[in-house]
Amino acid sequence: MQANDDIYTLQLRVERLKLEHRDLDDIITTLTQITPHDQLQVQRLKKRKLALKDQIVALERQLTPDIPA
Repeated sequence: MQANDDIYTLQLRVERLKLEHRDLDDIITTLTQITPHDQLQVQRLKKRKLALKDQIVALERQLTPDIPA
């Protein structure tokens, strides 16, 4: 049962990270439409968004079973 709990926990974490990633995308879009906008703030948000994407990819790799070559 532990393996199923671990998979569920990872899937839940991936979904939360994806939601945060989408939220950041919306915020960045809104901020860049405002003139003038704080370029430093936008850069920080983009950096955070990229870090989230890296975390999502890493977790999704853990969820994908290895396929023998």
